[in-house]
Parts: sequence; C-alpha cells; structure tokens
Amino acid sequence: MRTTTRAAALVLSALFVLLCGAPQALADGAPAGGDIHVAQTLGARELTVVLRRVDAVPGPLRVNVITHAGSPAGALRLRLDATGAASDHTVPRASTASVELGAEPGSYDATLTVGRPGPQELAIDDGTRVARIPFVVPVTVLSPTERVTYGGFVAAGVLLFLSLVVAVKAQRGWLVLLPAGGVVASLAVAVTAALLSASAPTPPVPGDDVDATVDNVLDPYSIPRQSTVDGSRPPVNVLVSHTSAPDGVELALRFTDGASGRPVDDLLVHDSALAHLLVVPPSGALRHLHPIRVAPGEYRVRLASPEPGYHAVSVEIARRGGGVQLLRSATGFTLPGQPLPPAPTVDDVRVEGATAGSAATITARFGDKRDLQPWLGMVGHLIVVGPLPEDQEVGRAAAGAQTWSHVHHMAPLTRGGAGGQPDETVAAYGPEVSFTHTFALPGRYRAWVQAERDYSLMTKPVEITVSPQEGNP
Repeated sequence: MRTTTRAAALVLSALFVLLCGAPQALADGAPAGGDIHVAQTLGARELTVVLRRVDAVPGPLRVNVITHAGSPAGALRLRLDATGAASDHTVPRASTASVELGAEPGSYDATLTVGRPGPQELAIDDGTRVARIPFVVPVTVLSPTERVTYGGFVAAGVLLFLSLVVAVKAQRGWLVLLPAGGVVASLAVAVTAALLSASAPTPPVPGDDVDATVDNVLDPYSIPRQSTVDGSRPPVNVLVSHTSAPDGVELALRFTDGASGRPVDDLLVHDSALAHLLVVPPSGALRHLHPIRVAPGEYRVRLASPEPGYHAVSVEIARRGGGVQLLRSATGFTLPGQPLPPAPTVDDVRVEGATAGSAATITARFGDKRDLQPWLGMVGHLIVVGPLPEDQEVGRAAAGAQTWSHVHHMAPLTRGGAGGQPDETVAAYGPEVSFTHTFALPGRYRAWVQAERDYSLMTKPVEITVSPQEGNP
C-alpha cells in the first residue's frame, strides 16, 4: 500500500511540474484595436481627431483633438452614439462632452463613455457643421483553440487537486490513477490546442473585412467564411457640386456605388482620413483637405479664399471590399472672375533620374533640424500631376492630365498606437524627406511636396521635366 501511494505521489508531482511549465497558449484571437487617427477639415479648422484605444467595455474613450496653425479658438461639442442593431435590441445611452480649443495649436482632450462594443459614431459639432466619424470598438475574443487550451488547463488543475485528495483519503492507492489519468488527458488536449492555435486561421475583422455589427464584433469566429468581403465591391463614383458661402465656397461630395447608384457608406480610414480631397486651382496652389462626413455617402468641406477660374478635383478613398481608389471629378468646378497666373515653383527640390519608365528620387529639405511632425501618419507627402501642356491654366491642365500620383515618405514604426502609427505631437523627423516615383510618360509635371512643422503644413511646389526613355521619342 505504502509503495503504491509513494508511486502515485511521484506521478502527481511530475504532472504538477508539467502543468506549471506547460507552454502558454498563443494569443491568436481577434485583437482589440489600436488608436484611430482621422483628419477633418471642419469649417476653418484643420483637425486631427485621435480616438484612443478602448481597453474595457463599458469604459472610457479618450479623444484628442489636435488643432493646426490658423485654427480659431472655440468650443466643440462631442457626442458618441452606438450604432447598428444588437440581438438584444438594447441601445446604450449617448455620451456627450465638450472641448474648448485654444488659440495655440496642439492637443485638446475629452473623455466619453463607450456603452457597448461594435459600431459607433462620433459627432463633432462646431455650432455650424457636424462631422460624423464612424468607427468600431472591438473586444478581445478567444479563438476556439484558445478556449480548448484554457479549458484543458483548468480541467487539469481541478483533476490534479482531486488526485491529491484521493491520494490522501483513499484506502486503495490505485484509485489515484483515475483522476491522474484525467490530468494527463486534459494536459494533452490543452497542449495540442495550444500548438494548433499558431496555425489556426484568424477570423474576419468586423469593420475591415465585413460590415460590423454588435454580434459579429462580440463573436467574429461565428462569421461564415463566405460572407467575408472578397474585394469585388464596385468602384465608387463621386459627384462634386459647390455653393457660395460667406467664408468661401462649400464643396459637396456625393459618393455612390458604381453598380446600384446607392450612397456609399463603407469608406475606411485610410492614411488617417476617410477622404483626401485634392483641389488644383488655376494658379497651381494645391489644396489638400479632408471633407467631413455629414450623412451616409455625403461629405462637405469649406474652401476658404478660393481663386476664380477652373479647379480640378480628385479624391482618394478606401472602400471596404473595393480597395484604395483615386477618383477624379469629370467636371471640377469653375468660379467667376479672372484666373490668377501660375504660382512660382521652387528650385530647391532635388530630382534624380527623371526618365520615363525608370524610378526617380525626389528629395526636399525643410530647414536644418529634425523637427518635422508626422502628418496623416507620414513624414512627407508627394503629389504629382502630369504630363501638362504648355501655356494653359494649371487647374484646367491638371483636369486633363493622364496621371495623378500620391506618394509617401514613411515614418519609422513605433510601438503601440494604430498599427505603430507615430503620434502627430512628436516632432523628431526630417529635415529631408525623399520619395521614389516612376513617371510613366515623358513631359512636364507639376508636383507638390508637403510636410508639417509646428502644426503648420508646408508645401513646396516644383516643376519636373521627365525625359523620354532612351531609344524612344
């Protein structure tokens, strides 16, 4: 009897060591999201709205409103609403807060309360306009293999305790082998599930891969694989109209589905904005703005001090299931008056290898210090339009140009945040920004290099002449 009990104790001790030293299950569940950065041109203010990661639901949502040089002081009213139906039909109460913006550019903060995970809408009201930002609050979800892993370890722990009790209380030593065998089986299941979790497929991400609902955010593994957006959603059409306003011109953008004609309300935050609007006026003084969403498929933006004459318009978006799209307005818009002459370009931007069909390097220098801030998640932006004909207004020439390009100078990835996106409040980059771009055709191009310092956007317009490829006319 004593020998049997001693052997059982040795087996239990070995199992205890194995349990304590068992490998930790790999976390391949749907991750909780990071920070979300969304640029907004709200009236006369150019803002970056940062929605900080939500770690607990219900819980706080910290919102940073970053203002830029020239943005007037004043109050903004914030309202957070849960959107999308839930199976229990409950709708949390809206959360409100206010932000008092100062005259100095920088970050101004507020805290709202998230009542449930899933689709949300943040409304930002300046008293005249209301910007509506859709986003998704995810939760950390265990995968099926992780559930089996943790369940196996819990079962092994319970059975281990039972084995110890049986070893002490039972009159017959062999009885301890029954729960001990259960411990071995539970550990085998747990370790096998942990090993399989590394190769288990990840679920679709609600809001990125599929339209988000409360239920599929809570359990993304329940989403049928065939329901995942497969990248075949139709292209988007954009209709641009304008109306006069006391402080400039109000542009209205309507995004419609290329197949059904219905409003498109599945735009993703791409390069820190729902929509990047590029306006090229007659003089060639580029406007890079970020329209606010006012309703599904409807966006608005204010164009201050507009030039007379024809303006070319393009807008860059990313659609769920449709990828990144650069849309060009077929009409643009014209304002009455005599167009301004072309604005001068700079000659301090270095261009190397500007030959059609070959990669060229464009380098611009902004000062002498490493004090550039990442704007829209990038240290620098390069926008190229061309080839352009001679002796024509830049705006009208840009409207007929064969190519529009938007290239980035990436910032080094940082830990945390939205996929490692650098924080705009950090001024530690530059002073040079460089880009690699291949010009498809020879000719004269208009380009703009953009970077940010002291919360102020700097733009260097440059003219680039691309020579024909050797052997081609």
